[in-house]
Amino acid sequence: MKGQTLTFAVPVGVVGVVLLLVVPLPAQVLDILIVANITLALVVLLTSMYVKRPLDFSVFPSLLLVLTLFRLGLNVASTRLVLRDGYAGEVIDAFGHFVVGGSLVIGLVIFLILVVIQFVVITNGAGRVAEVGARFTLDAMPGKQMAIDADLNAGLIDEDEARRRRAEIGAEADFYGAMDGGSKFVKGDAIAGIVITIINLVGGFAVGMLQMGMSAGEAIERFSLLTIGDGLVTQIPALLMSVSTGIIVTRATSEADMGTTAGQQLTQSRTALQIAGAAGIALALVPGMPKLPFVLVGSLLLIAAQRVRPASAVEETEVPEAVVTQSPDSPEALIEQMRVPALEILLAPDLVDLVGSGTEADLLSRVRALRRKIALELGVVVPPVRTRDSVDLPRSTYVVRIAGVEVGRGEAPSGRLLALGDNLDGIGGTPVVEPVFGLAGKWIPSELRSAAEMVGATVVDRVSVLITHLGAIIEQHAARLLSREDVRVLTEGVKSVNPSVVDELVPGLLSLGEVQRVLQGLLAERVPIRDLGRIYEGLTLRAKVSTDPESLVEAARAALGPALAAPYARDGALSVVTLDGALEQSLLEAVRPADGGTQLLLDPARADRLLGEVRRVVAAAESSGHEVVLVCAPSLRPALRRTVALALPRLAVLSYPEVTGSGLRIETRGVIEDAHALAAGR
Repeated sequence: MKGQTLTFAVPVGVVGVVLLLVVPLPAQVLDILIVANITLALVVLLTSMYVKRPLDFSVFPSLLLVLTLFRLGLNVASTRLVLRDGYAGEVIDAFGHFVVGGSLVIGLVIFLILVVIQFVVITNGAGRVAEVGARFTLDAMPGKQMAIDADLNAGLIDEDEARRRRAEIGAEADFYGAMDGGSKFVKGDAIAGIVITIINLVGGFAVGMLQMGMSAGEAIERFSLLTIGDGLVTQIPALLMSVSTGIIVTRATSEADMGTTAGQQLTQSRTALQIAGAAGIALALVPGMPKLPFVLVGSLLLIAAQRVRPASAVEETEVPEAVVTQSPDSPEALIEQMRVPALEILLAPDLVDLVGSGTEADLLSRVRALRRKIALELGVVVPPVRTRDSVDLPRSTYVVRIAGVEVGRGEAPSGRLLALGDNLDGIGGTPVVEPVFGLAGKWIPSELRSAAEMVGATVVDRVSVLITHLGAIIEQHAARLLSREDVRVLTEGVKSVNPSVVDELVPGLLSLGEVQRVLQGLLAERVPIRDLGRIYEGLTLRAKVSTDPESLVEAARAALGPALAAPYARDGALSVVTLDGALEQSLLEAVRPADGGTQLLLDPARADRLLGEVRRVVAAAESSGHEVVLVCAPSLRPALRRTVALALPRLAVLSYPEVTGSGLRIETRGVIEDAHALAAGR
């Protein structure tokens, strides 16, 4: 009911404002509208002080326009009454006689002071802040969008939260853009107030003398006081709206309203209050100065300083007593030290600050989010990541180990951010190559973030760099991280929802070790193993014929079907590169069985020419903005994939049935030609 009332009240009010400009009003109605105008301006001012962030009052720019139009409409209505009847209601009469004491000079001075305060001080300052805020908000949008994408990719937020944050960024840009224009309404309102007051003075003087037969003194006395009263009545709410505009555009996002935040921050320093109080009392000792005001204010500041906790009086947190540990030479301690963690991050001593902050930038919380993300995408439960410092590492260096072996290394300098882009020459920093995608960038000081974003660079914090690197390493080595125990846990999970397929497969047809080998084969080609039920169904059918690992992997791939090609599709189309017929036939003839699966029996020179041709065709396709996959015959696919992985480990190799059965539109982006060198190289 409340929402419906407001839905009709606002449009009706706007129509009523327009009618004010053309329909004469009785003085009593004008009194009510003037009081409503002053009250609404006061409500807007108080609301702007109590909101926690500007976007909580996103209707303010539109409200500013409507109230400005309302105020101008009242100006027109009051001017009509003043010039026609010489009377415009009790409110304007009270402002003209009681507020300024019936003095024309005092009224003009007060009116001009209000205009100067509003137009010269508040309006100009608020307009400049709104303009700068709008420009900086628009310039920062790409960086904020990239930060949301980084958090989404790291698993810190889900798609709904990312969508909400993107909408908030768009709303923020729209708000500050609207405030930039809305501040012009306030400036125009101030100018209009001055012009209308001058017109009323001249018009009232003319009406009094020419139409009402008054003397010059009587006309000035009567109409000037009414005009000043009318000006004050409109300038006071205009001043309140100007102050509201200034408060809104200068507010920063905080966890409390303006009053609470101001109180907390003004009383955060006992020393500052003590010095101010002592200075106030000292000024009372200056000859000629009034004693009581300075002593009173200075004493109040000293009393307030005594109630403020000093900065050093931080609550001591209870430190738990040291746990009595076993001797470092005991067998249990030695066994614990001998245990090799599956996944480990070593940090240089100056990077320990990345751990334990308890915020979103905390490395441990980001690692937990990354584990969830990989589990949902690949179907692998990543083992717990052990994090410790190492004095053997150079400054700002981190190392990622799998089973005690270093698999990745990078840098994350303290107080720095990684800027990635092509226009970084004018920004100071240390050049670096990003470890995952090989992009050129710079480690820049944190205070240069805005400068880097303004030139179009993507700015990434240290923890995001490390987490992105860790995620790429985990995806690359997911097969090594999948343990026998992990397979057992995953199998039990499938059995709880599909017991028949598990009972038929394990251990009757395949052991857990053989299932592990198949799943590792899928992960080595970055094939997710989330759909274990379908994978086990495919293995059950194939294991009755053969337990050859390579044939089992191909059976599992066939069971997954369209899921293999879907990750590489864009807008329902799959971009592929294929093999020339002669080349494919010659490679099929070169396939030989081996212990680790089929291999291509090629001499080194021919293998180099083949990989060079694949690299050239794929690079040409990707340069046009297409992510491609290599397609070949099913019997050739495993051996070709092992060979191609030597040069392009991230290139997916699919078979013809896997592509044609995906239901996607196939677009050929290149053909790897046989070429005379390849054909003659056999």
